[in-house]
This record gives sequence, structure tokens and C-alpha cells, in this order.
Amino acid sequence: MAAPGQGFVAELKGAVTPRAALLVIGVLLLQLGFITSYVGALHHPAPHELSIAVVAPPQVAPKLVQALESVPDDAVKAVTAPDAETATQQIKDQKIYAALVVNPTGTEDTLLVGGARGTSAAKAAESVTTALDKAQGRTVKVEDVVPLAKGDTNGLSAFYLVIGWCVGGYLVASILGISAGSKPANVHRLLIRLGVLALYSVGAGLGGTIIAGPVLDALPGSILALTGIGALVVFTVGAFTMALQCLFDVIGIGVAVLIFVVLGNPSAGGVYPAPMMPPFWRAIGSLIPNGAGTSATKSIAYFGSTNLGMPIVVLVVWALIGIGVAYLAVLRGPRSGGREIVAAEASSEA
Repeated sequence: MAAPGQGFVAELKGAVTPRAALLVIGVLLLQLGFITSYVGALHHPAPHELSIAVVAPPQVAPKLVQALESVPDDAVKAVTAPDAETATQQIKDQKIYAALVVNPTGTEDTLLVGGARGTSAAKAAESVTTALDKAQGRTVKVEDVVPLAKGDTNGLSAFYLVIGWCVGGYLVASILGISAGSKPANVHRLLIRLGVLALYSVGAGLGGTIIAGPVLDALPGSILALTGIGALVVFTVGAFTMALQCLFDVIGIGVAVLIFVVLGNPSAGGVYPAPMMPPFWRAIGSLIPNGAGTSATKSIAYFGSTNLGMPIVVLVVWALIGIGVAYLAVLRGPRSGGREIVAAEASSEA
């Protein structure tokens, strides 16, 4: 007669295998990482080296620059600009976030901001310059030289569009892996999967652009350019996820979620731009496809496609790494799902 409890233990071992238990623990850690990353990045936005230009007479400008640089916690990175027109262009070129234009004949100065680059950054610049001018008995009026589109009230449309593209990228790669083996059986199969991913990426890029643009009127910008960025984002995330699956089987999907969801989304600069985030997320944001895609999308929509080079380089490098790793993994021979595919092919040929 079995000892009391042995039946339950046997059932437990049968229901939850050691591998499943490890995966459950991995999911718990991923969930806690998700909470830590999102709350850590977004719970307390504060400016750090927020670039503000000073436009003022030569005898006044150095004092204002020094006063801005003296704001605690390195909140402001102050520079000078020769005139308001130059400062405006620098904001449009994404070289600075704001500019304080001093009125030498009155007591009301003007703060130029680019709201499309980040409303929180614009508000932070307003708060800093208002306090500075108030101490000198002056006031500040705000002028938005790059305003958000009417349908993009909070400036989050580009961010959510890129999130959608990233989700599509790792989901389609995951589906391809689950349905036909984590690792393609041979190079031809890999090329077919990459071809399917490329076609999907173009459709996802175009579909997302049309929805965010003409359908919802939430984001301006060239449909062709946004479609191209969207397709590149989807393909990059998909190719890298495919490589992770080749290396780690189903665990690769979890690693993809860690990179693109846990780390990539809160650091992407969608909710808060880089100068408003803590150091860790500020450092990694532009180096992950989410952040690169968000920067590129905002640039196309609002800033005349300035500073597109680095985001595109980041996306292309991730895509090439994904393709290269997947190719090398296939050359090493089938593993996990690949064995079943090879066996199936052999039995069908027999």
C-alpha cells in the first residue's frame, strides 16, 4: 500500500516536469523584471542634462548659462545660440530641446520648445526657466515651434505604433518557430522563413502606417518613409527573435520578451524622452530597436527626417546579427524542433 502523500507527489511530478518548473520560475522572474523596469523607468521623471540654448545679449548670456548649469542634479545642459531663428532651427534639427530667448527691452522672455519631441521635456524646461526668470523679476511665455499633430494629443502615437510593430515582429517569429521547429532544418528553410518575415514586415509596416495616419489621423509624415521604418522594425525584431529561438529553443521567446518588452519599451523614449529617464534606461534606450524605431518615427513625422542615420544603423545591425546568428545555428545542425522535421522528411521520402 502506497504511503500517504506519495500518490499526490507522483501526480505532481507527472503534471509539472522539472523543465516546466524551471520555465515557470523563468516566467516569474520575467514578470518581476517587467514590473521593475517599467516602474523604475517611469515612476519619477526628472531632467538630466536637458539641453537649453540661451539667446541673449553678450553681457547677459554667460550669467544665464551659469545659472542654468547650476540647477541641481545636472538637470540642464546650457548652450548659447546667436538668435531666435538659429535656436528654432536647432530645435527642429533635434540638437536642443528648448531655447530661452531674452527680451532686452522688456521683462517677458520667450521659451521656445519642441513639444513633438516630448511634452515632459518641454514642461521641465518651462519649469526651470520660469523659476530662473522669477528670481530676477521676469516672466516667461512659451512658444511651441514643433507642435504635436491635432490627433496626437499626448505625443504617444509614434511610440505605440512602434510597440505594435515590435510585438508583430517577435510574435510572427515565435509562431514560425513553434509551428515548424525552433531551428530551421536547413539553410533553405531559414531563407524561406526570412522571406516570409520580410513579406509580413512590409504588410505590417504599411498597415500600421495607414492606421496611425490616414485612418486615425494620429500621426503625420510620409506614408512611404514610415512604412519603410515600420518594415525595418518588424523585420529586425523578428529576425533577432528567430536567432534567439535557434539558440535557446522556446526559452528564446522569453529572452525576446525580456529585450523588447521588459527593457525596450520603457526605455524607448515614448512616455518620457531620454533626458527625463533614470541613467540605466537613458543609456540603453537608443541602442534597442524599440527606441531606435521610436526616434526614427518621430523624426519622420515631425522633424523633417533629421537624425535618421543612427536609428537606422541600430536597426540594421540588430537585423544582421539576427540573420547571422540564425544562419550559423542552422549550419551547426538541427536541434530541438529541427530533429523532428528531418525525421519527418526522411519518413516521407521512404
